[in-house]
Amino acid sequence: MTASGGETRRPGPSAGQSPGPNSGPSPVPRSRPDGLGSALRWLNNAPPVMLTFAALFWAGNAIAGQFAKGHIDPFALVLLRWVGVSIMLWPLYGGEVRAHWHVVRPAIWRVALMAALGFTCFNALFYAAAHSTSGINMGILQGAMPVFVLAGAYLFQSAPITRLQAIGVVVTLLGVVLVATKGNPVLIADQGVNLGDGLMLIACVLYAGYVVALSSRPEMPARTFFTLMCPIAALTALPFALGEAVVYGASWPSLQGWLVALYVTLFPSCLAQLFFLRGVDLIGPARAGVFINLVPIFAALLAVLLLDEVFALYHGAALALVLGGIWLAQRQSTNS
Repeated sequence: MTASGGETRRPGPSAGQSPGPNSGPSPVPRSRPDGLGSALRWLNNAPPVMLTFAALFWAGNAIAGQFAKGHIDPFALVLLRWVGVSIMLWPLYGGEVRAHWHVVRPAIWRVALMAALGFTCFNALFYAAAHSTSGINMGILQGAMPVFVLAGAYLFQSAPITRLQAIGVVVTLLGVVLVATKGNPVLIADQGVNLGDGLMLIACVLYAGYVVALSSRPEMPARTFFTLMCPIAALTALPFALGEAVVYGASWPSLQGWLVALYVTLFPSCLAQLFFLRGVDLIGPARAGVFINLVPIFAALLAVLLLDEVFALYHGAALALVLGGIWLAQRQSTNS
């Protein structure tokens, strides 16, 4: 791999080769790439770290949604995020998509359905639900997503659910309920069922189906598969954005709206998805899905830092429960 820029025009007769001992002070230019490369290789084979970062970025998406209010329409944000990721990734990995097209072609409709349901519809229903349900209900339902993943893997792939894995899911759900109810689980009984709750439940089921289906996706690198899915997600998001513009009137995003779209494109939409895909490849959809329980915990912590909310004792207790539950679910691999 050669870097673009002016590095290769510096002193040294070996044009086209990587910098050697005669091209300046070698320890600095050689050690930095090697260190970065080692870190990336380590990260690429550390699924708990990648999945934790994915949860953090997805939690940041919830905070970004707060900053987006009044600055960019929700469905326009869904469209822009997948258009943006497509623009970023296709020049890099579009060639790999074409090289694997013979593998993709027989399953193209299944891949399109995965993109439409897991990327577009989940986000569209998520944003729609936010307008007509409480944060307590959304937190509980989103935290329950790993349960749907485990159930889907069991029903459609005959994947066994070990005792420790089940206990881990229950423990993490307790943490999610604790943070979603602000430390008072009795509040669950006072919540009514409304349209938003139904939309959020459907969204979680759709995303769980996407996660389960990842284990049978076409045989190709995760980044190549993700690159293929992004333009499909953008195309399926277009009707939502057009419908929003027709019903509520089209509005151009403000500067803050564009900045939110940029963040959403880079982190929750691009890096988080790539990390999650790689994590599923390494440890499977059921175990990877448990990490989704970290999303509401990180969202609460980010709200404290960025929205000046108070960090209460139940935040710490919920975080301990979620991390403990994930540890239990990971321990199942050593006992099976």
